[in-house]
Amino acid sequence: MLKLIGAALVLFAGTMIGFAQGARFAERPRQIRHLLHALQRLETEIGYGQTPLPEALQRVAQAIPKPLSALFAQVASALRSGTGVTVRECWERTFADGWPSTSMRGGEREALLRLGATLGGSGKEDQLKHVRLAMLQLQAEETAAREEQQKYEKLSRSLGVLGAALVVILML
Repeated sequence: MLKLIGAALVLFAGTMIGFAQGARFAERPRQIRHLLHALQRLETEIGYGQTPLPEALQRVAQAIPKPLSALFAQVASALRSGTGVTVRECWERTFADGWPSTSMRGGEREALLRLGATLGGSGKEDQLKHVRLAMLQLQAEETAAREEQQKYEKLSRSLGVLGAALVVILML
């Protein structure tokens, strides 16, 4: 009886690990889509609203779900603090600290770090060009992430179940 309970727990744990990994593959394209939406909002705030950068970032943070909203809100808060830190430093520090809480990878991070290096340091048109460039790079990453999701989401779930089943068979 105890072996059966242990086998059931191992099977459940392996299945949950597989489903968690599959969910991570599904979450990445969704977060990239939210990030694209955030950059569109930022482009609007910079281009048409001519909103100061901390306020624009705060508005963007309110328009997107967590964990991305927390990143934009932290940058806005750091800029408002008046410590004399540049936009680039705030941006890089915030994204370095908060990046592990997202499902995104290095390509998205690099596009955002390049964008953060130019925000607040040049004219409106130059900033808009960099926002658009980051959006193009993120669209390419989203396409790759969707392809990866189609390939590996179901595979991860299956491997979780089958790996747990193998462990159960070896246990019994």
